[in-house]
Amino acid sequence: MPDDDDDLQEPPLRWFTLREAEETRRELEPVLIEAVECRKRLVDLEARLTATTTRIMMMGGLLVPYEKLTQARVEHRHAAQTLQAALERIGSAGCVVKDLDIGLLDFPARIGREEVYLCWKLGEDRIRYYHRQDEGFAGRKPLDPRDLGPGGPRDIAH
Repeated sequence: MPDDDDDLQEPPLRWFTLREAEETRRELEPVLIEAVECRKRLVDLEARLTATTTRIMMMGGLLVPYEKLTQARVEHRHAAQTLQAALERIGSAGCVVKDLDIGLLDFPARIGREEVYLCWKLGEDRIRYYHRQDEGFAGRKPLDPRDLGPGGPRDIAH
């Protein structure tokens, strides 16, 4: 029995073909962009809230900027809710968010008998890469070794 819950992986909601993954990617790209922007906004708001709290403590609690703090907390709550909704939408489609800083999505798939992830990053014009489930982004390989980037072959048989 494994000691760590991280060793237990739930089966994916679905297995994607390349065509299905590409269609889903196009649908989810704006949702992922929103999630990435919300994540950046949350990081900024958390830094501002921490800096304000530190200033308040340094000044002994004098001159607390209540309006400013309230507004920052409202913005933070709204951004957190928006981010959560975006992540739920992506997850319900069967995709895995791997990195919100760069906008990295994985799509569970099978190539032959091997379970892999079709891998896509914001800024890429389509899904071109895959990696084994234990490899991650660093292990990405081209789906078609002849695909040299934008403008390369588009139809890959699977």
